[in-house]
Amino acid sequence: MTGSDRPVRLFCLPYAGGSARSYLPWSRQLADVAEVAPLELPGRGERIRELPCDRMGPLLDDLLPRIARTADEPFALFGHSLGAAIAYELARRLRDRHGVQPVRLFVSAHRAPHLPLRERRITHLPDEAFAAHLRGLGGTPAEVFDSPDLMRLLMPVLRADFALSENYGHPAGDPLDCPITALGGTHDPDVSVEELGAWRRHTRDRCRVRMLDGDHFFVQTARTHLLQAVREELRPSRSEAPSRSIATACPGGKHR
Repeated sequence: MTGSDRPVRLFCLPYAGGSARSYLPWSRQLADVAEVAPLELPGRGERIRELPCDRMGPLLDDLLPRIARTADEPFALFGHSLGAAIAYELARRLRDRHGVQPVRLFVSAHRAPHLPLRERRITHLPDEAFAAHLRGLGGTPAEVFDSPDLMRLLMPVLRADFALSENYGHPAGDPLDCPITALGGTHDPDVSVEELGAWRRHTRDRCRVRMLDGDHFFVQTARTHLLQAVREELRPSRSEAPSRSIATACPGGKHR
């Protein structure tokens, strides 16, 4: 929370292939500390008629005004997986173009941006192989893959999101001045605790790593503990140690 104890506006960004609507249930559960503001990407939800973006620059240009118009009030950014990279780049652009930064940046299930991509590149695959790989990743309901009509509708969004992730490269620049909370799953094969800890390079403030029980999609399976962590980070204890990187575990989670 801020010094005035007002709820901050928490802008939330989805993972690849996801919709920001998944954050709507957070509103009631975080009402005491945050006003949840899902940021929908083009091509899904209420923006389904728009073309999805497959490059970071145009996507940031699209999303930035949605934050900047209210950035004179305290705000935070949360992103899961691909959404974490987008949230981080939005924080950088807000600083560089508008002179404002979030009170906290939450980066969930994503390696520090200067580290190389380890995941298999799949955007070159034909539709059938592409869909088969996505099914193996989890996070997408099976009924999506079982519906040819739904897959035809979602395929451009999925391909754009994975192209965005595969082509993302961290540009050089100064670290942020806001604190960063890096969240990870104890059984996530894609993001290690060391890769989360490497986020400390990207802030002059504290960087805290918090692990939750689950795989890459703990944002779904460990939501109660995740929201508890978000609440604690937005309302930190006054006795919190001032070190730059603190690894903690939420209830139900453990160190890894």
